Amino acid sequence: MATFANSSFDTAIYATSRPTYPRSLFDFIFRYHERSEGARWDRAVDLGCGTGQATVELTPFKRVTGVDPSSKMIEVAQGTLKNTPENTGQYEYIQANAESLTFLEDSSVDLVIAAQACHWFDWNKMWPELARVLRKNGSAAFWIYSEFRFTRYPSLTQNINAYSQGIDPLNSVAPYWQQPGRSILENHLVEVPDGNEVVPGAFTDFERVFFTAGDHYPSLPSPHSVILHKKMTWDDLLSYLNTWSSLHTFRQHNPTDAENPRGDVAMRFWKDLKEGAEREDGRAVEGRDEVDIEWPVAMIMVKRA
Repeated sequence: MATFANSSFDTAIYATSRPTYPRSLFDFIFRYHERSEGARWDRAVDLGCGTGQATVELTPFKRVTGVDPSSKMIEVAQGTLKNTPENTGQYEYIQANAESLTFLEDSSVDLVIAAQACHWFDWNKMWPELARVLRKNGSAAFWIYSEFRFTRYPSLTQNINAYSQGIDPLNSVAPYWQQPGRSILENHLVEVPDGNEVVPGAFTDFERVFFTAGDHYPSLPSPHSVILHKKMTWDDLLSYLNTWSSLHTFRQHNPTDAENPRGDVAMRFWKDLKEGAEREDGRAVEGRDEVDIEWPVAMIMVKRA
């Protein structure tokens, strides 16, 4: 994703402001993997690893490799690893594209994951590469989280959608998402083809899983309860909003927006949300006050035949 490679992109804020994946999500993946008779736990690979947030959760595997096309992300991940006292050499990070894993031998990987990255993949290339590197009965799990929402303030969802997906060129970042990746994410990966449509007979046990229970996405089948939550301050929420790639592109195209007396487009959106919460609570909301945020998650799981 091009924005994350820009020199102006703050990877440190990105690493601290994004939601943290719960252990229950990884346990869900590990249970899927161990369903195969003779499942192995030797090698795992995290594609589009960013700063390594999901990579370090692959603890059952003897060797874990994080892969990202951005040198900045890899630099941060490697720096974090060096500063970890218990570092045992289990983890490594390599700069590469997900669709071209030339450093991996054929049939050498037991699990491949991608967290908040697979909507950028070229699946006509990704599925063949996955078929090449996975061992027989090896597993893959790719997931994204879509638009955040307030657990206590469902009425503010319309404000969030207007900012993220609206048509107002001065108050929405929607035109500045990189496509088609963003649309694939917003549609919860339903456009990602079954691997066997690209490489016939290469995969088995293909599943789509949606942790989206609620009224927001009624068309998605058999939804599980939402599992991605984060309690953050309102100031933390503003930091999270500032990690959006669409916002960085918006600022490049609208340099005078920051001169608005209410602040730039992200600040105005944040203030509108805060004012909405104040109306519902009947009291002032401070930046240090905490708020509960949740994200719907969509996942694709598959095994090598």
